[in-house]
Amino acid sequence: MEMNKRILLHCCCAPDSTVPLRRLLEEGWDIVCAFYGSNIHPEEEFRWRLEEMAKVADLNEVPLKVLPYDPDSWLRSSVLLAGEPEGGARCGLCFALQLKAAARCAVEAGCGFLCTTLTISPHKDPVRICRIGKAISDKNGLLWLDRTWRKGGGFQESVRESRRLGLRRQNYCGCRYCVKGDGTV
Repeated sequence: MEMNKRILLHCCCAPDSTVPLRRLLEEGWDIVCAFYGSNIHPEEEFRWRLEEMAKVADLNEVPLKVLPYDPDSWLRSSVLLAGEPEGGARCGLCFALQLKAAARCAVEAGCGFLCTTLTISPHKDPVRICRIGKAISDKNGLLWLDRTWRKGGGFQESVRESRRLGLRRQNYCGCRYCVKGDGTV
């Protein structure tokens, strides 16, 4: 293939990265991972997720770019949507903030393509994510790789792979507005 097969894979967390990384590597992509975590609260959770992501990137022998951790900026951008339900407008804004940061990183890293692991989650709308990702890619001169990673048992496979690697699967997206499984925010 003549076009640039270098792709930036936006990684929301280590467990969700397992299947996309393996599949892209099997397809022959030159992958750069980028971890965005400004939406993750508290900072200890961000640090834990970053350590796990570094482990997965290292195991797959791919470079990991860590995008700046700026939770105050994320909070300023999202505070007017604090009352939105999970899956509402705040989530769309968060997807866009993550993918804009990833697109900038992709351009800097010389990637021709952008993709995300967000579409592996059964709790997120892959059509919405891919629509946002394509628009951002277009604005940044990138090609969007439209993948819904949960298809074909991808989510269940990521659960098995996380277990095999000893990765903790978190029970919330990371956002301070999202309720954790224990009822706290």
